[in-house]
Amino acid sequence: MSKKQDSYYFQNFIACANYSCRAAHLLKETMSCFDLKKLPDKLAEMHELEHNADVKKHELLNTLVKAFITPIERDDIIQVSQNLDEMTDKIEDVLIKIYYNHIQSIRPDALELAGIVIGCCEEVLNLMDEFADFKHSKNLHNHIIRINTLEEKADELFISCMYHLHGSCEDALDIIAWREIYNNLEKCADACEHVADVVESAVMKNS
Repeated sequence: MSKKQDSYYFQNFIACANYSCRAAHLLKETMSCFDLKKLPDKLAEMHELEHNADVKKHELLNTLVKAFITPIERDDIIQVSQNLDEMTDKIEDVLIKIYYNHIQSIRPDALELAGIVIGCCEEVLNLMDEFADFKHSKNLHNHIIRINTLEEKADELFISCMYHLHGSCEDALDIIAWREIYNNLEKCADACEHVADVVESAVMKNS
């Protein structure tokens, strides 16, 4: 397999991770400068990022179908691609739930959780940058550890968010809405950790 063909998969992973980072920043920006009138435009912008990430995933799968030799096992390529796509999907889901729950203002701790999601996505992007050279990389494992650490931080903050929500909010509909939003923010961090787990497994199998 030529180096150009070999690198295609890793470059695709990087492109998909970049879409996730852009989506995470858009989510945080929308929540930080919350404006109900602008929310439909932000949703359209988010959906375009999600659509473009889907296109990259399908391009990779179409290439994989025709490939005779791949740089790592086919199942690992599929798993990494699908989990990267899941990252962007989960981020879009948060904004969709903010919209259809008619959220009027953003709770400060939700912004903090969105910030952790950005950190997770950026570490996944760093991980993808290292992935192509996984047999020689000295930093790949460090990125996996950072993603795991950030996901644990997201879990802790999620519990705190839920505790304060139920202790301070008296409107049952608001509680239901914010439970859903917090849960989906936490799932964004989970999706990032799933990418790290798949990469770690792939590296072990292909080293």
